[in-house]
Amino acid sequence: MKVGIIGSGGREHAICDSLNKSDNVNKIYCFPGNAGTSQIAENIDINLDNFEEIKNFILEKKIDLVIVGPEKPLVDGLVDFLQKFEIKVFGPNKTASQLEGSKIFTKKICQKFNIPTAQFGIFNKKDDAFKFLKKSKFPIVVKADNLASGKGVYICVNKKEADIAVEEIFNGKFGKAEQILIEEFLEGEEMSFFTIHDGKIFKNFGTAQDHKRVSEGDKGKNTGGMGAYSPSRLINNDLEKKIINKIIKPTIKGLSEIGSEFRGFLYTGLMIVKNEPYLIEYNVRMGDPECQTIIPKLKTDLSKIFMSCCNGNLNEINIEWSNKKSLCIVVCSKGYPEEFKKNVEIQNINNLETDDGEFCFHAGTLKRNETIYAVGGRVLNFVSLSEDFSEARKNVINKINILNWKEGFYRKDIGYKVIK
Repeated sequence: MKVGIIGSGGREHAICDSLNKSDNVNKIYCFPGNAGTSQIAENIDINLDNFEEIKNFILEKKIDLVIVGPEKPLVDGLVDFLQKFEIKVFGPNKTASQLEGSKIFTKKICQKFNIPTAQFGIFNKKDDAFKFLKKSKFPIVVKADNLASGKGVYICVNKKEADIAVEEIFNGKFGKAEQILIEEFLEGEEMSFFTIHDGKIFKNFGTAQDHKRVSEGDKGKNTGGMGAYSPSRLINNDLEKKIINKIIKPTIKGLSEIGSEFRGFLYTGLMIVKNEPYLIEYNVRMGDPECQTIIPKLKTDLSKIFMSCCNGNLNEINIEWSNKKSLCIVVCSKGYPEEFKKNVEIQNINNLETDDGEFCFHAGTLKRNETIYAVGGRVLNFVSLSEDFSEARKNVINKINILNWKEGFYRKDIGYKVIK
């Protein structure tokens, strides 16, 4: 069958790589893809905001299945639009995508269904937010309500930092802001919990720990993600049951009450406090770089999983996994997440070889005349599967050293909580 993947990041390259191994898939199109996907698929330069153009291409090429990778097209309603033309598309509809598109939408579901989450306040005006902060305990968390590419969350240790966060959000740093969310800071350890849904049932799709901060020791500014490892060190049977029964099932019930179902990946971002889960946020797609970390462990044909979700028969699929540990390190352009140079050549990359259980997924890359350039902040994702995390990290760092790209940087301490 022919498959289309929407997106251009490391997540999309990892999905593309997995689908490329399927006997069911004989052609992959990536919209727009990157230098990595261009080696195993056909990249299509298309405006992701132009739904009509995307639909026309899918129908013209008789694409059997479309997978939407990033959040913006989901929140903008691409799934609903394509389904009107009887196109099979993997991803949640516009209503369900509000779980990520509006943090306040999610908080209201939490309130109604007693889903454990941080206590919070919603503010429409700067002055009201400033007044609330005067009476607040610190640290405190200030969040943009709308999509912010993983960067619209401020952990503020004092009132001055919180005031700056409120100013930046209301002044449009992440687009027009009509509301802002301020919530208590939960002391615990983060975990990413993934499920896959067909609109009726869901199945677990792995756990991971993402490292969001730019500097070692989890310091510095928030990024889209500097690396991850899977599985999370926190997961156990008791905790898994709590996450499903206290958080995921009530959320699905909340969606059904407003006439919506969930189909696609659901990323549940959690804070674990003394083996109790608290919802931090939902993403309505695979995380990045968690996807690059989890997908290589998958043994089952990914195309069959996606089709079963579109056809509403996920219950017929047995999802099998490797027991190996997986660790991913992201190589970024110098200066990220602030200003960085674009169109910088990545020498040696065409000579880089990966061994069995090793992967190099591209993100912000572009291929021109057989030369590969860095065009984004997060550029490459190096992944290794191994019997232990320490060995996986050594393998990854070894490959990054062989690449020896002088214009990039990375965190050497990914997985430090599980590596002695």
